[in-house]
Amino acid sequence: MKHSFVLLPADRSFQLPLLKMASRLLLGPVLRNFSGPRGLTNVPKRWRATAAAAQDCQDMLVNCPPTRTSCLDNGLRVATEDTGAPTATIGLWIDAGSRFENENNNGVAHFLEHMAFKGTAKRSQVDLELEVENMGGHLNAYTSREQTVFYAKCLSQDVPKALEILADILQNSKLGEAEIERERGVILREMQEVETNLQEVVFDHLHAVAFQGTPLGRTILGPTKNIKSITRNDLVEYIKTYYRPSRMVLAGAGGVDHDMLVKTAQSQFGSSAPLVTDAPIPTPCRFTGSEIRVRDDAMPVAHIAIAVEGCGWESADNIPLMVANTLIGAWDRSHGSGSGNASRLAIACSTDNLAHSFQSFNTCYKDTGLWGIYFVSTPLALEDMVFNIQNEWMRLCTSVTEGEVERAKNLLKTNMLLQLDGTTPVCEDIGRQMLCYGRRVPLHELEARINCITAQNVQDVMMKYIYDKCPAVAAVGPVEGLPDYNRIRGSMYWLRL
Repeated sequence: MKHSFVLLPADRSFQLPLLKMASRLLLGPVLRNFSGPRGLTNVPKRWRATAAAAQDCQDMLVNCPPTRTSCLDNGLRVATEDTGAPTATIGLWIDAGSRFENENNNGVAHFLEHMAFKGTAKRSQVDLELEVENMGGHLNAYTSREQTVFYAKCLSQDVPKALEILADILQNSKLGEAEIERERGVILREMQEVETNLQEVVFDHLHAVAFQGTPLGRTILGPTKNIKSITRNDLVEYIKTYYRPSRMVLAGAGGVDHDMLVKTAQSQFGSSAPLVTDAPIPTPCRFTGSEIRVRDDAMPVAHIAIAVEGCGWESADNIPLMVANTLIGAWDRSHGSGSGNASRLAIACSTDNLAHSFQSFNTCYKDTGLWGIYFVSTPLALEDMVFNIQNEWMRLCTSVTEGEVERAKNLLKTNMLLQLDGTTPVCEDIGRQMLCYGRRVPLHELEARINCITAQNVQDVMMKYIYDKCPAVAAVGPVEGLPDYNRIRGSMYWLRL
């Protein structure tokens, strides 16, 4: 299935002249001939929708700050959205994560994240913490399977200082032996805490069984034996291989002057390394339909995830899968009535007491993904819950309605806008999209892509990814009542006249 879109540059300085020119060429004569004291009421109906859409798009662009991008000689990309806010968030998004590790050094990317704030050649750990605290800023970092992120939140006038600190952390960390040994214990304790979060445990199991034998099947924290054996040389080698300017994006949002940030980045990173084009390519990860069950009858409820292989970030199927994901929705008994009433699965759960909660998910990576559902249920309700989930999946493959799709599209657009509330989410959106797409996708383009999805598009994509496909299943807890894998696989299609 292919979708056609008219793509405009993300920079508003290009968008407005193009839009105005198009309005003059296409609508100018019409509006001049038919405009009157009642505005567009004299315009023929076939022109009104076009005129209104053009005006709405122009109003949206006026109110949306542009995302400006630049690229330094060494390949470092700089992307900013200046809203003129008194605060700002800047960060470095690095194309490096646990997917780029092997069995021997699995966990090194997360280990480096811990070592980043433990002192540099210019600053001790205490000096670093005091300097950030004195300017009222916050430093943070996280590691995912495909990205490592270091970012700072501060006042807009402190952006140059915050960038200098981030540059110092990334390029001059001491990686002292004493600090490395101390962080081993910290990471091991963190692993114990993660093991108490059953949702994290289930999703780690789901990746391990769905992408078994591939880098995406490994955990982000790594196994205990690796954490105990990682050396300073392992950390230094990983930095040399993946922490290159050509694999980094410097993103900024809030009160950030783009030209100033580019100039500061040039002074801090411009001479750090030459442009390198032979960057390591992630290993293709094969999806395997299979299951893993960790039975523990002492637990009161079971935590289960069922997923099929999804698509990558750049796939045209991503938006229809997101709409389908919104159609399934999420529900939690503790939230009371009124939430998820439009979702058929939520109605079934609330009326028949099938689950404590559920949430549909669409996890994307560069070339693959996971599309499915995670739910928490009592042992006696597992079979009925799985039946209702698969029944809903098959209905989306065969008989989803236009009304349902319209509701899901509106909810998806609302959720996307709500997620961009604040400088940090916007900065994260810029950094992630620059790594995944090579550009910041404008909001009006995302809205156009969502608006063009029809019920037939959703059915086609669900038939492609869901219908008669082998799922991956991960279950923890009292899972005796969970149907056998062959039964689950057999319910991934309908034989009906």
